[in-house]
Amino acid sequence: MTRILIVEDEESYREPLVYQLNREGYDVSAAATGEEGLDIFTKGGVDLVLLDLMLPGLDGIALCRRIREQSRVPVIMLTAKSSEIDKVVGLEIGADDYVTKPYSFRELLARIRAVLRRNQSNHAAEQGSPVHADMPLTCGDVSMQVGEHAVQVRGGDVFFPLKEFELLEYLLQNKGRVMTRHQLIDRIWGSDYVGDTKTLDVHVKRVRSKIETDPAHPKYLTTVRGLGYKIDEPGQ
Repeated sequence: MTRILIVEDEESYREPLVYQLNREGYDVSAAATGEEGLDIFTKGGVDLVLLDLMLPGLDGIALCRRIREQSRVPVIMLTAKSSEIDKVVGLEIGADDYVTKPYSFRELLARIRAVLRRNQSNHAAEQGSPVHADMPLTCGDVSMQVGEHAVQVRGGDVFFPLKEFELLEYLLQNKGRVMTRHQLIDRIWGSDYVGDTKTLDVHVKRVRSKIETDPAHPKYLTTVRGLGYKIDEPGQ
């Protein structure tokens, strides 16, 4: 049975969600603080996290970062903030989706199912492809070990949050090929993603800041005007 962890300090949201998700057949755990949520998550067995942004103490952004340090479990952010910058921040730290309050339960349920399907599909692809799990993906002095969620740049370890990692992984898997913005968004955020391309651009900028010696003049991850992005060896 799929286990969902709800981290939400507002009882008026938390309790109805527990009840409704239980009725849908999910095994639900709930926490009212970030610290309590982290404790439940660390004990294991969680398949998806519904995470409120504005939590007392350890807030949603900090908790999402802590989760991403140890796991690729899907995270959906729940928040009253709806501005574009808040959405970008939420996705930058590794959240898989972002739902603004007040939301309908049916909309949230659809998002939950879509994120779980996408995660299961990605996991199945990794399990069915030993090359991805065991052999590094490389481009010049950038090397990625997918199974270990590890990236080395010029011989040093560099930390990548989940979405940045997945973006770099997909580009490396298609080294030398131009990947359109639509292809990248569909692959990393899913075909049901409703945001715009600015989120992708922000993630590309952050990946460049970690793999390029001069991010303003990239030699690996380049922009192909009017199409999208590609990663390749310098001069190719």
